[in-house]
Amino acid sequence: MTVLKTEARAKINLCLFVGPKRGDGHHEIVTLMDSLSLCDEVRMQTDPPGVVEDEVVCLGVAGPNLAADALRVFRERTGWDGAPVRLEIDKRIPIAGGMAGGSADAAAALRLAAEASGMGDGRLLEEIGATLGADVASQVRGGLVLATGTGSRLRPLNLTLSYSVVVVPVDDQLLAGDVYAEADRLGLTRETLDLARSLTRTQAALSSETTLERLHNDLQDAACSLCPAIDTALEAVLAAGADHALVSGSGPTVLGVFVGSGHLERARRVCDSLTEEGRTPAPLLTAPAGPITRA
Repeated sequence: MTVLKTEARAKINLCLFVGPKRGDGHHEIVTLMDSLSLCDEVRMQTDPPGVVEDEVVCLGVAGPNLAADALRVFRERTGWDGAPVRLEIDKRIPIAGGMAGGSADAAAALRLAAEASGMGDGRLLEEIGATLGADVASQVRGGLVLATGTGSRLRPLNLTLSYSVVVVPVDDQLLAGDVYAEADRLGLTRETLDLARSLTRTQAALSSETTLERLHNDLQDAACSLCPAIDTALEAVLAAGADHALVSGSGPTVLGVFVGSGHLERARRVCDSLTEEGRTPAPLLTAPAGPITRA
């Protein structure tokens, strides 16, 4: 039996602009995503004793797991008929918290399956990931990525942004579909032309290195509408000294973002301060981690 390991890194949306709903029910978006050092640990045991079919073990996550779907689709697409594997996931990313933890786990499963089988390159893994969800495709490689369409048209960026993040979990869970539906109900989505302008402004901010001055999330008000506790967390993060506070993806996790001189030390102080307040779950200090080089 061989044990293979990889990280499933949390994803944040530094900006997320939501356009109209398409005929297939998905929304057009423009988003700038980055991967953080905060991660789940994923291990694959090849040919473990007593296992007769692929299985996924993930304490704290009930019901079907996207990583199991990733293994199934990988076998279908590649024809890999190797012995069953056991995938073990140690969760650290907030569950249903808007940080694509499940998608990152699925992307990690694809990377490990490729390593175990010797089949599939990065492009194929992204294609498989896109069938499971746009966030899966983006997390096969991770790093700083500009995504458009439904989030599956990916443009990896050879750019490193300097900032630190305090992740403040909110003791609740939100389904992305519910948050998008609430954004529709509240009239928060953009017309096609406005979405195109958002893409232009985001690209301009990247070229002028002012990206971290333009953090934004079109889903934030919808998430707050469904989970009022988010507002309290946003206020607490700003009061503690964060440069920016925003909801992570579809929420409910809140991010305190620190930029400029001494951003890591300032973030550490704020994380310690919020921890001393007795927040449950406790805040987490993290930073950009760059792309996964092994895929």
